[in-house]
Amino acid sequence: MENISVKIGQSVAILIDGNNIEISIHQALGLDNAMLNFDHIIPDLLDNRALNRLIYFREGKSISSKLAERLHGNYHGSVVPCHKSADIPLSIKATQLADKVDTIIIMSGDSDYIELVRHLKAMGVRVEIAAVKDTTAGILIEEADYFHPITKDDCFTFTAPKMRRKPNRNRH
Repeated sequence: MENISVKIGQSVAILIDGNNIEISIHQALGLDNAMLNFDHIIPDLLDNRALNRLIYFREGKSISSKLAERLHGNYHGSVVPCHKSADIPLSIKATQLADKVDTIIIMSGDSDYIELVRHLKAMGVRVEIAAVKDTTAGILIEEADYFHPITKDDCFTFTAPKMRRKPNRNRH
């Protein structure tokens, strides 16, 4: 049998609903300090395809500057703060990118994205969903071109560094 080599020339955008993914991971693992291991999951999602954009949408004021620095440094990605949920900003960005990429990977299991998935597919874009299977709407999995289950292997447990107390030098 002949060994066939295929060069994959797809351009991919990864759009992450940060709040949805974080809550799903916390529920699935039963740990509030579990986080996505981007260095593990991004190469798996891309599967030899080219990364065009990586955007992490996050509701709330407590967005880690270290996360933003890491996503930018490793993937030229960005973190977008959202006023309320990420649904509308993520959907707008997905439609803006639809004619610039071959595939859009939405990291969320929220059924609110079903109409976005249908719209993008009608525009000729391959749409993949990456989410925790137990917290992902079945209709979203069915409608997507491909589903990437996020498992505990795609996560790590964050432990904050312990603060050392400085000795009190004012004692006599």
